[in-house]
Amino acid sequence: MTKFPEKLRLKEIAEEDIYFARRDRELIQALHRKPLPLKQVCCGGQTGVDRGTLDAVLALSTRIGINAGGWCPRGRLAEDGVINARYPLDETPDEDPAQRTQWNVRDTDATLILHQGELSGGTLLTQKVAARLEKPLLLVDLNQPFSIDEICTWLRSHAVRVLNVAGPRESERPGIAAQSGELINRLLIAAKQDKSDDKTESSAERGLQSST
Repeated sequence: MTKFPEKLRLKEIAEEDIYFARRDRELIQALHRKPLPLKQVCCGGQTGVDRGTLDAVLALSTRIGINAGGWCPRGRLAEDGVINARYPLDETPDEDPAQRTQWNVRDTDATLILHQGELSGGTLLTQKVAARLEKPLLLVDLNQPFSIDEICTWLRSHAVRVLNVAGPRESERPGIAAQSGELINRLLIAAKQDKSDDKTESSAERGLQSST
């Protein structure tokens, strides 16, 4: 038969577990309520993920208040020639794309890699640079199911204002520009909705304060 002190100890452990479980739920809920701080999305201007991302941001920029930017190699070089001037990118001193990759990781709050399967080339370099600089990094395999809500939660948890998006070029993964553009479009719409909800809540709070 279990002695009374042992029963009491087990009861205290159970109550402690319940307490911390409740705190975890509250923290998760708070993260979901916290508005997305995202202000800018950066890319390197290459075909594929970069271009799909930039197109999505530019299409919605004036409506949602999130701008496009980033570093590209000197001469605005990409695999399809010179990067169109409509993409608001700054040139690095070097033509080597590696410098562009490193600077985009360095000068942003976090990096989102959109890929299909195993990483290679510049995408793999992006992952290594993010790890070396200890920058937040999220990998999303576009061939697998993913959740926009999970990406939003990740952005909130790291208070990401300036996001670097990277991934393979179009010649390596045909169709990835369109896939990336669709994901970023959904992410930006979620961010816009998030900002709208926050403004509505703030207005309601001001109304309550003014009526008291």
